[in-house]
Amino acid sequence: MKLYQKTASELARMLRSKEISSIEITESFIERIEKTDGAVGSFISTRFDEAIKTAKMVDEKIAQGEVISALSGIPISVKDNIILKGEKTTAASKMLENYVGVYDATVVEKLKSQGVVILGKTNLDEFAMGVSTKTSYFKTSKNPLDLSRVAGGSSGGSASSIASLQAPISIGSDTGGSIRQPASYCGILGLKPTYGRVSRYGLMALGSSLDQIGAFAKNSEDLALTLNAICGHDVKDATSSKTPTNDFASFIGESVKGMKVGVVSSMVNDPHVNDAMKASVIEAIENLKLLGAEIIELEMPALKYAIEAYYIIQPAEASSNLARYDGIRYGHRAEQFDTIQQMYVKSRSEGFGKEVKRRIMVGNYVLSAGFYDAYYKKALKLREVIKESYANAFKSVDVILTPTVPNVAFKCEENLSVVDSYLIDIFTVPANLAGLPGISIPTGKIGNLYGSIQLVSNNFEEGKLLKVSSAYEKLRGVIHYPENLGGANV
Repeated sequence: MKLYQKTASELARMLRSKEISSIEITESFIERIEKTDGAVGSFISTRFDEAIKTAKMVDEKIAQGEVISALSGIPISVKDNIILKGEKTTAASKMLENYVGVYDATVVEKLKSQGVVILGKTNLDEFAMGVSTKTSYFKTSKNPLDLSRVAGGSSGGSASSIASLQAPISIGSDTGGSIRQPASYCGILGLKPTYGRVSRYGLMALGSSLDQIGAFAKNSEDLALTLNAICGHDVKDATSSKTPTNDFASFIGESVKGMKVGVVSSMVNDPHVNDAMKASVIEAIENLKLLGAEIIELEMPALKYAIEAYYIIQPAEASSNLARYDGIRYGHRAEQFDTIQQMYVKSRSEGFGKEVKRRIMVGNYVLSAGFYDAYYKKALKLREVIKESYANAFKSVDVILTPTVPNVAFKCEENLSVVDSYLIDIFTVPANLAGLPGISIPTGKIGNLYGSIQLVSNNFEEGKLLKVSSAYEKLRGVIHYPENLGGANV
């Protein structure tokens, strides 16, 4: 087996036993990226020289007998809306096409301090608004399992970098499903931690009360190691929680016998869910029963209104956050204008794409004096009802199971309506509104792709998600990602 086919935890064990070096690991992934990224389009930019420098530094520490962290010398990819000092951070937008970070995001700072090898910045939907990376100014990331299909979004580049074996771990962000949805599409694991569990300092804000940095990987152990590396309180982030972090790796391999899994029947049977996806979810439920979990049916009617609340709150917050891009301090500036007003209008008109403009307009509308009470205030009240619904459910269950998405990844040439694209997030946005952790777990095959389930737990109980995930994947078996992407020779 080639090094780039192994998981991060396997590579870490081999590195500690001195079977391999970090240089060998890093070069293996660099060669894989160079060979495959022209077909899949995971990366907006790479930083191979810096990656090699980090790998050499880790190898020197090992040679000198120094203790290294769990992910030292292991390559990762990072979504291009997370700032790296001295590196371009574009948010996949023309507005920030040439922006170079002047500081490291806290999550990047943590990774660098632990000797993690950052390979490059991955593609996304512009400013994380979208479900396919088709709103990216640069490219559309393809699904490694079927190159005719999208990788999902907004963190599509991060997800495709895992499924194409270009990196064993990737860091993404999730505002309404932007980690879990592309993870589902690409047949990998994606985890959004509790709001406040990972610092958002240095993450380009979309919806400040919704955004959360999380991770992608091929197995639960790798996710656990990543959470150990990136979680924790940060004084630079006012929303960062002081809740102590667990050793997430301690949950891997634990039995789920006796755990109570709540199944939201109305979501499993939702008319938007494709028959094959529904069958895959039902099979997963049966497998959890085999593992000894107790299945409890739940009715959570408030969740069906989450998508409406989300697409009021999120555009409102986005319109406020994106007001800073005015062509004055940084970002795209129009070349020709006569007045400062023209400069503002032309710079923003040229710099932002269609979806970003749509959400800014919606956000400004619902925040305007005549409509604030009618829309935004009601959406905030509904958000509280959704939070209460979850709180009541967790009095009787450990985790809540739903589909992650209604269907498998759609074809690249398909142009979904605005409403249809928003409905892809129908099962993922409730967790963001409530600030809860959620994970997408691949289930059985559907053609060349995979079905998936989503698990949501109570605040700061990511360990339960990892416990169920690791037990389930042991029963399901290891997923082997194609050497030739989507069956194509690359």
